[in-house]
Amino acid sequence: MPIPAKAFQRWLHGIAPNTSTSDICRVSGIKRTTLAQQLVRGKVAETTVVSISRAYNVNPVSALAAFDAYSQLTDTRPPSRSELVSQISTPDLLRAVLARSAADPGGVPAAAALAGSPALEPAPHATSVKNWVEAIDDGELRHRVSAATGIAPQNYSAQLTANRLAPELAVATSLAAGVAPASGLVATGLVTEAEAGWPPGARQAALDSLSDGELTTLAGDRLQTLGRALRRQEHDHEKTEKIWENLG
Repeated sequence: MPIPAKAFQRWLHGIAPNTSTSDICRVSGIKRTTLAQQLVRGKVAETTVVSISRAYNVNPVSALAAFDAYSQLTDTRPPSRSELVSQISTPDLLRAVLARSAADPGGVPAAAALAGSPALEPAPHATSVKNWVEAIDDGELRHRVSAATGIAPQNYSAQLTANRLAPELAVATSLAAGVAPASGLVATGLVTEAEAGWPPGARQAALDSLSDGELTTLAGDRLQTLGRALRRQEHDHEKTEKIWENLG
């Protein structure tokens, strides 16, 4: 839900008083025409608030929480383990499986294997939004989000398939699932883990806490999902080629 222009201008005056629009756009990397268009329409994008917040060393989550539509973001509870794991990419999961396969006969991971493990890729990743929703879904989550926001279930599913979710829907999903309101903003890439208050190394700790069975099962599920997506892409590509062939 875009920020009302008047509320945005009041907030902007509070963090950058007596600063010209040109200077604000320059330090935040926002085009003047983009900001001007948003103000004329009376609706300022959440990405604009985030960019300006970062430019003026203001936490973006706290900045968004200053607006009525995002007041729930003042709830800074930590993410659950399932949420943290959902934000680990499939390649990172597979690397973890391989690293654990280097365990000694006693089942203790080899020190060299752990020491050589690369750092996790930053969130979000290619399926971060869908994985996050699946991690917090009790089977009725999508229906509750639809009822709370008015979005049609098929439109909500379409956003998940495209690995995106509008900020207001991300927050609504968090609230409907009873998890930290800012978690969805991390999954969508609007804010970083640190900005959302996630403890340093939290995703790695969650990964390390998985048993070998849990890790292998999760990696297998991710690969199956990836395989289905690739098969759909191949099928769509074949259909497109046939259409072009028929057109001559």
